[in-house]
Amino acid sequence: MDRVPALDPAARIDQLLHREPVVWLSTVRADGRPHLVPIWFSWDGSRLFVASKPGAVKVRNLRANPQVMLALGEAEDDFDVGLVEAIAELPSARTADLVPDALFAKYAEQLAGLGIGRDEYVATYSQPIVITPTRFLPWHGRTAPRSAVPRPSLAERLLNWLPRPMRRAFA
Repeated sequence: MDRVPALDPAARIDQLLHREPVVWLSTVRADGRPHLVPIWFSWDGSRLFVASKPGAVKVRNLRANPQVMLALGEAEDDFDVGLVEAIAELPSARTADLVPDALFAKYAEQLAGLGIGRDEYVATYSQPIVITPTRFLPWHGRTAPRSAVPRPSLAERLLNWLPRPMRRAFA
């Protein structure tokens, strides 16, 4: 079998950020204890957008210390996870002014199931949080995780079905 080069950490975690429904956000309380919560998010390729209740613990923590860590991925798949060190910003604008449509598209089914429309969501989660990654730290167990290897194109997958001598004719 031909060896496929592994993705660099940033590309691997970018794939995870595009497909995962939830990230775990870690902030630090004033007394130094960690605070860890799962959050919904939107990823635009360079920053995450999160909407929060203004009085949430994570918001209080971010006012004092904007450094955060995110964790995402599938621990069941030999720890195919990504860790992201980042800086969080609490913009003075309202969620309604900043929330990307992609967030509502991503969570349309969940919001409908909860009976929450756009207006209620932005009113309840009125504090926007913008998170900018500063370092990508891939993590996995003994095997190469799926997110570490680029997915071959359909043509490449079909070509791999052919016996090796025939592949040269189509390559």
